[in-house]
Amino acid sequence: MAKTHLAAKTNLIAYNNAMWCDAVCRAHGIPGEFYPQLWLNQAHVPAYYPNLVTLSGESGAEEQLLAIQSLVEDSALASFAVKDSFNTLDLTSFGFHPLFEATWLWRAPSRPGPGDVPEDVQWTMVAHPQELAYWEAAWATLPDNQQSTPAPRVFLPPLLADENVVFIAAYRDERIVGGAVANRTGGVVGLSNQFAPGGEALSFWAGYIAVITEVFPDHAIVGYERGAALELARLAGFEAVAPFRVWICPDAVR
Repeated sequence: MAKTHLAAKTNLIAYNNAMWCDAVCRAHGIPGEFYPQLWLNQAHVPAYYPNLVTLSGESGAEEQLLAIQSLVEDSALASFAVKDSFNTLDLTSFGFHPLFEATWLWRAPSRPGPGDVPEDVQWTMVAHPQELAYWEAAWATLPDNQQSTPAPRVFLPPLLADENVVFIAAYRDERIVGGAVANRTGGVVGLSNQFAPGGEALSFWAGYIAVITEVFPDHAIVGYERGAALELARLAGFEAVAPFRVWICPDAVR
């Protein structure tokens, strides 16, 4: 039963993540396509986003591999990434190599808050395109996203019109110093793209969780992390659900 329960959670988290990928692509005018076993986008997707997300495990492997093979053989894409949500595929024969492994996370709505929220921070929801541009500029200063030259925008204004997407901005002294994205699908809300000042990550996570709980009450909060951030997520009340892997073509540039 426990294994079945974890598989059900993985299904919900993977679908939530695919919906977020699709929302970002849709804002760029390049929506993907949903199939029973996968989400697929055959266009040049924004930086950091995959062209395929699997929505089932071994039962859908045949359909998933056929879609991947089609992308490799017929697509004009020079390179692309595949998010193997259930960690069941081996794509080495297609010329892929693992980019990273991470862990899907789940935070039950019954969990108490993870700790104190900074009192000198104003927590708001981004409402205007210019504010979204400021938010992305703050997000892009993270070490993992640092660019030597200005990068194309990832988060475009059409996302602000989606009632299931919320950009959380943390202001201190009238400047955005932290933020996160929440996207709702069914009974879960995905938490992603969070950033915070150095040494304050856990307290800012508490703030993001508090905002999400207020905007989307009675929803489990889901997402993924790896490395040191995974331990931080545990401290914030998330449970590890299952591992997954992102594969990428050689010579990939995103």
